[in-house]
Amino acid sequence: MLQTSSNKKIRVRFAPSPTGPLHIGGVRTALFNYLFAKRHGGDFILRIEDTDSARFVPGAEEYIIESLNWLGLKFDEGVGFGGAFAPYRQSQRKHLYFKYAEQLVNSGNAYYAFDSSEELDKIRKQHEEQGKPFIYNHTVREKMKTSLNMNSIELQKRLNEEKHWVVRFKIPKHEEITMNDIIRGEIRVNTDTLDDKVLFKAADMLPTYHLANIVDDKLMEISHVIRGEEWLPSLPLHILLYRAFGWQSPEFAHLPLLLKPDGKGKLSKRDGDRLGFPVFPMEWKNAEGEISSGYRETGYFPEAVVNLLALLGWNPGTEQEIFSIDELVKNFSLERVIKSGAKFNPEKARWFNQQYIRQKNNEELANLYQPILKSKGINANRNYVAAVCGLVKERATFINDFWNLSSYFFIEPEIYDEKATKKYWSDETPQQLQSLIEIIDGKPFDKEKTEQTVHAWIANSGLKTGNVMNALRICIVGAATGANMFDIIDIIGKDETVKRIKKAINVINNRM
Repeated sequence: MLQTSSNKKIRVRFAPSPTGPLHIGGVRTALFNYLFAKRHGGDFILRIEDTDSARFVPGAEEYIIESLNWLGLKFDEGVGFGGAFAPYRQSQRKHLYFKYAEQLVNSGNAYYAFDSSEELDKIRKQHEEQGKPFIYNHTVREKMKTSLNMNSIELQKRLNEEKHWVVRFKIPKHEEITMNDIIRGEIRVNTDTLDDKVLFKAADMLPTYHLANIVDDKLMEISHVIRGEEWLPSLPLHILLYRAFGWQSPEFAHLPLLLKPDGKGKLSKRDGDRLGFPVFPMEWKNAEGEISSGYRETGYFPEAVVNLLALLGWNPGTEQEIFSIDELVKNFSLERVIKSGAKFNPEKARWFNQQYIRQKNNEELANLYQPILKSKGINANRNYVAAVCGLVKERATFINDFWNLSSYFFIEPEIYDEKATKKYWSDETPQQLQSLIEIIDGKPFDKEKTEQTVHAWIANSGLKTGNVMNALRICIVGAATGANMFDIIDIIGKDETVKRIKKAINVINNRM
């Protein structure tokens, strides 16, 4: 079992904010955390970071949990699961954070700032007019309204009377920080490029993400922080916060972005709407009633989505593409995660689902297909449905495709494809089909023997196989498409076959 440098158990967390539906990129982050934890016998934890009350969306937390449950990513502890480090919802932990902000102030690593938003806007504008970037750090903090230039009496008075003060982290000046990322290697940043981030706000007595995140990771004994690349700019601050508290930091790994299929940039909902594919695991309906499609409702298998996402940014080092979840756990490593963005391919997503349909046994597919048949008013024998599934699953991408691919097994055609009829139906066709009826109906049906007999008759009669067999297919299917003709006859039976041929001869002849 892999251990951290301090010999602690591997513990990772997925910590989404309930501000809307879970993006497929967030699902990939959860998956990589899950695979890493399970690979090393560790714990996978769900923490909900809901301190941003202004952006909170009702139902989002439940959506996140249901999505991850659907995908089979089971948590060891967290919101909805419990555990020794509860509560796991940050809004229920808000009483914890101020003492840590105070601790940083008392140690000289943070300070109180009393600047109003209007004052800050004015200073930013002045810097812009002078062509200078405004960075709230050692270059300005001594000149601002902060505890750094106040006596204790004035400070206490302001803390008591004012409600807009914040606690800012005091970024050290003129220092180069060296950090290590498991995926990206060594990273160096000069502290003079960083600003003194706000850690705590008096207005709502809540921490910002940076403080809450660090404190919770420490208290929950998180060993590895595996998160998206968008958090990479926050890494220097987080490393400095751990140092300021005197805590050992976890190891960090920043995953590559999921990129849009065409052009440049991060994959967005707009890309899914534009190109017609989901970017959320499940369907989502927003407050305005707008519905965004989900992988579940579109017909994807959860294991296909997991397989797809695992290979977006991770290279197994082999040509293998289809992995069970157990195989992913066994093979996964952060060292094989790439640095560059992973381009999302909607067609590849469909391909994965197709492969999983092909892998499933016919009985399982029959169970999935039965509700569709019942919605059409068809109550078919399970073994019959399973046999049909076995014939059409190679050409299906989703279970919903099965009806279009196999409806003729359950209902006889009412119309006949006009284009195919014009191509394959001639004045001689009815007589040829009568001869076929005699062959098919003459003795107990045997698929292989009947197929051999029919092809021998076509050859001996000097007929064209394509014309005869497609005319037969039009009678049985209604079009020049479908499964192997003799497989179809074997399933629907020779009596049904003969009945359909006779009906088609009558209908098509009357139409021509």
